[in-house]
Amino acid sequence: MAASPHTLSSRLLTGCVWYLERRAMRDSPHKFMHLFRNVNKQWITFQHFTFLKRMYVTQLNRSLNQQVKPKPEPVASPFLEKTSSGQTKAEIYEMKPFSPSSLSLSRKPNEEEVIELESASIIEASIDEGKERKDEKQWKEMKLRADDLPGILARLSKIKLTALVVSTTSAGFALAPGPFDWFCFLLTSVGTGLASCAANSINQFFEVPFDSNMNRTKNRPLVRGQISPLLAVSFATCCAVPGVALLTWGVNPLTGALGVLNIFLYTCCYTPLKRISIANTWVGAVVGAIPPVMGWTAATGSLDAGAFLLGGILYSWQFPHFNALSWGLREDYSRGGYCMMSVTHPALCRRVALRHCLALIGLCTAAPLLDVTTWTFPAISLPINLYISYLGFRFYADADRKSSRKLFFCSLWHLPLLLLLMLTCKQPPGGESGKGEPQS
Repeated sequence: MAASPHTLSSRLLTGCVWYLERRAMRDSPHKFMHLFRNVNKQWITFQHFTFLKRMYVTQLNRSLNQQVKPKPEPVASPFLEKTSSGQTKAEIYEMKPFSPSSLSLSRKPNEEEVIELESASIIEASIDEGKERKDEKQWKEMKLRADDLPGILARLSKIKLTALVVSTTSAGFALAPGPFDWFCFLLTSVGTGLASCAANSINQFFEVPFDSNMNRTKNRPLVRGQISPLLAVSFATCCAVPGVALLTWGVNPLTGALGVLNIFLYTCCYTPLKRISIANTWVGAVVGAIPPVMGWTAATGSLDAGAFLLGGILYSWQFPHFNALSWGLREDYSRGGYCMMSVTHPALCRRVALRHCLALIGLCTAAPLLDVTTWTFPAISLPINLYISYLGFRFYADADRKSSRKLFFCSLWHLPLLLLLMLTCKQPPGGESGKGEPQS
């Protein structure tokens, strides 16, 4: 029995729709899966599979059509580049339902082209954002304002450390025998302060790449780009030249030579040794011991036993002070690549700190023997020396963050109190000749 024309046309239409349906079901998931694999090269997430499932159902029922409009990537911090794979990059917006008869072969390529164009725009936007992030992470010099310059230069010269150097120099000048010359004292203080500013500035100039890796030093002016390296070196030169000139021609050549020696030891010996050997700690202790000697030579013009005694006290004091400080910064020093006792030789770090705490007692006892102080000084300085020795023993026996902090903070008030006690017990001018009868 021959089929009617109406039946043949209906069967032909049904076959075309079935063919288009199967083709859409076969091609669409692969295209959308490929699209989501290319967007920022992330793996298919649970939401993507949900989308594909909905796509399959809507194509099967021929009642809905969905279009993907990717959501722009939010601006993230340049330091948080890694995003979790659960963060999705697309939102699905439902369109109004339309009749199945509106689906035609000529419309499918247009939808695919729109999706491809949108995916290309997403990739281009992500590339542009990546370039912007790289530009933000590059080193850039910050704009320098005139009112910020004094504070920046103060941090460049380590103003607190410079104040400590000047105070120990002043103590050496005051403890020296002879009349107190205020003008010479002022020249010595200013010259020593300028020399210290120059040495600290050059030290920061050399250590910029390593300071950027440490939490303790990452906010220094050169690391943050607040000033240029040329300005830092120019500032160091402007401090070193007049400082050495004041000490040499304003005070005496011996003091000027000690100032030059200290700048050289700090910048050319101590700074590079910090990355090579633990011997940098002993070299740094010599650098810290020279300022009181400079004060003594500025007042007397010679290197006497009292000058070496003051240098010895400062030399021994620095080991419990710095070893306790470096113990709490072991991770920072290790990250910066510095070779410190607390990092490479922790047992030696504790022993050296205790050893020099006990050495302070012997040095204070030798002060009256060298006619620097009276015999009252060893007696009144014994309690504070015993206390720092006790904390040094605690640090040696059970080294942790708590014991190191106690020893460090004790050293901060121990030195100025010890120097003040030395000044109060200074040997009077006639003390040395009063031991015996003057010969006629």
